[in-house]
Formats: sequence, structure tokens, C-alpha cells
Amino acid sequence: MTVKYIDQVDLENKRVMVRVDYNVPYDRDMNITDDTRIKATIPTIDYCLKSSARIILVSHLGRPKGQIKPSASLAPVAQRLSELMGKKIRFIDTPLGEETIEISRNIAPGEIVMLENIRFYPGEEKNDRALGKLLAKHADVFINDAFAAAHRGHASNFAVTEFIDTVAAGFLLKNEIEFSQKTIENAEKPFGAIIGGAKVSSKLDVLKNIINRVDFLIIGGGMAFTFLKAKGYEIGKSLLEEELVDSAVEILKNAKKKNVELLLPVDIVGAEEFDNDSPSAIYPAEKIPENIIGLDIGPHSVQLFTDKIKTAKTIIWNGPLGAFEMPNFASGTNQIAKVLADSECFSIVGGGDSVTAINQAGVSGKIGYISTGGGAFLELLEGKVLPGIAALDK
Repeated sequence: MTVKYIDQVDLENKRVMVRVDYNVPYDRDMNITDDTRIKATIPTIDYCLKSSARIILVSHLGRPKGQIKPSASLAPVAQRLSELMGKKIRFIDTPLGEETIEISRNIAPGEIVMLENIRFYPGEEKNDRALGKLLAKHADVFINDAFAAAHRGHASNFAVTEFIDTVAAGFLLKNEIEFSQKTIENAEKPFGAIIGGAKVSSKLDVLKNIINRVDFLIIGGGMAFTFLKAKGYEIGKSLLEEELVDSAVEILKNAKKKNVELLLPVDIVGAEEFDNDSPSAIYPAEKIPENIIGLDIGPHSVQLFTDKIKTAKTIIWNGPLGAFEMPNFASGTNQIAKVLADSECFSIVGGGDSVTAINQAGVSGKIGYISTGGGAFLELLEGKVLPGIAALDK
């Protein structure tokens, strides 16, 4: 693809629409609990400001399904961005139309406005050309800096590009393309992957693709139990996708065929209930009692994975290795995060839960690259071309 970057186009005094991904978590009082994605877009916004551009920010938040929901308003995001930049962000909650187009015409150079949640419009997720055309009337230049939404072809990152001649990727998207895609394709070996999370079904294509690239693969989290079952082990009440046991068998066979070392937990921390306060103990992975749910990797698994990580030159990590959202079952994930941070390999961490785990372990500053994408990062690992990036290919 031929994708231009923001520093290759003329922004001087132009109306520049920047598609960002401010899909950040709120607590019950509408306070932002993690502003990583907001901070990640500041270099692109700063560059626009230095070019005296007139900036229109567009983002989604949550899944309001085309309905106006106050709980999904971007107003708190506008306030937080204003605090981070030390500059007023003008929040526009007026519905898109002639009034907002007129506002965009009168934005002063160096001024920033933010539109309300684009998913309040039913046409957004349908990639509606009419909505894309309406958005395009607000801008002279379109910059996509929303990697975390790049795996979706929606009106605000795909249809809109049909109606604006000058389109480019922002610095965040540029970094994601270069660090993630190119590193995956040209990784220094030994190259390893750590894939966790709850379900095999959400990572099946990733596993099938990544096994063609890596030298070793560590599988943890709830998805590991389907693989342990595929090996004939007793997994108690642990999470199991029965319909994917055969797929797990095939992946195990394929790994052996390609001489890829596939590591599974050798022991687990389990409890009778999926509850932080449920009494826990350590059990061998091959024989988990029938009343026990596996909720974390055990100390021998931590050591096994640690030893392997220390041999790598490049590692990709996606997905926690246990039910880390519960403090009593977060130890394995946190320990591996620290091992990865202290290792000499180049590390890429992607996916919301993985990034949260890295932040929770306090080691984000020691990771080679942290991707802002969840689903988008996964689809890169699957070897797919992302619609939001393909739309920039002119």
C-alpha cells in the first residue's frame, strides 16, 4: 500500500479532521480511569497546531448502537484532553449538519473542536456513504490516527476518505504500522509470542497465523484449558470450548510439524468459584480436581515461561495469563509482565487487557512498544489488511 503520513501533507491553515480513538474507560461517575489512548494522540495534535491547522476531532466511545446515550458522551474526554494539553477544547454536541459545517468553516487557526460520539449516528458502523460525505464537508484534510479502530471499516475512517482528496496517517497510526506490522514480518530471532485471554475462539486465527512466524509460542489464560483438554488432561470446571478441542489438536500438531515449541501451563492456581475471595490452591495442570476452576498460572509455569522468555530477541504479547482482574489471581500475569520488562528482548504488547496488565505491574516504561489496539492488533497478528489503513491508500 501507498499510505502518506501526516508530515508528508500540507496542513497550513487547513481544516484538518483527525479521527482518533478515545474509546476510554469511565467509572460510574463518568471519570476517565485510563487516559492512555488520549495521551497517545497528542503528538499528532501538536503537529497540527504547529501548522496553524484548524482541528476537528472525531471519535467513538462504547457501543451506543446509533442512539444518543449520555453515558457514552465524549464531554469528559474533551475536558481531559484540555487538561493534558493546557488548551481549551471546544466540545460540539450539536448534531451534524449545516450548523456544524458552519462551525468548522469558522474555526480559528490553532483552535481545536471535538464532535460528539460518532457512534450516536446509525450510519457510522454501517459505513454509510452519506454520513461519510457529511463528515467530509467539515474538513480539507483527513488524518486517521485511530489504530484501535482501524480493523473496522466505518463511515468516520473509511467512507469519509472517498470525499476528501488529501488523506494521511497520523503519528500514532504510523508508529503502529511500523512497530507492529514490520516487526512481526522482520522480527529478530528467536521470536516468541505469548497469547492469553479467555477464549480460543477469539484468538484462533491469530494462533494459526503466528505459528508460521515464531520460534516458540506460550499459551495461557482461560484458552489454555482447551489445549490442555486436547492433550487429554483433566481440567475440572475450568473454561473449555469443547467445539474447539479438535482445532487445538491441529494447532499442537502444526506446531510440532513446524518445529515451533508450544508451551502450556504445567501448574495452575485454582478455586471452587470464580470469585476473588474463593480459597485457592496450586494444582498440576494435567490433573485439576473436578470441582476446581483454573484461574491463574502456577509458580512452575511462571518459571517455565520465564526461562523461555529470557532466550528471545523479540516477543509479542496479547492477552492476560489468568483472571488478572481479580487481585488474588493476577500474580502470574504480573510476574510475566515484569519478566518481559526486564528481559533484553524487544517486546511489543497489544490489546486492552495486556496493556492494563503492563500498567498494573508498573513496567510500561520498560516495554519496547505498547500498541493502543485490541482487535486491530489481533487482526495484524492474523495477517489481515486493516480497512482503516487500506482506506488511506490513494
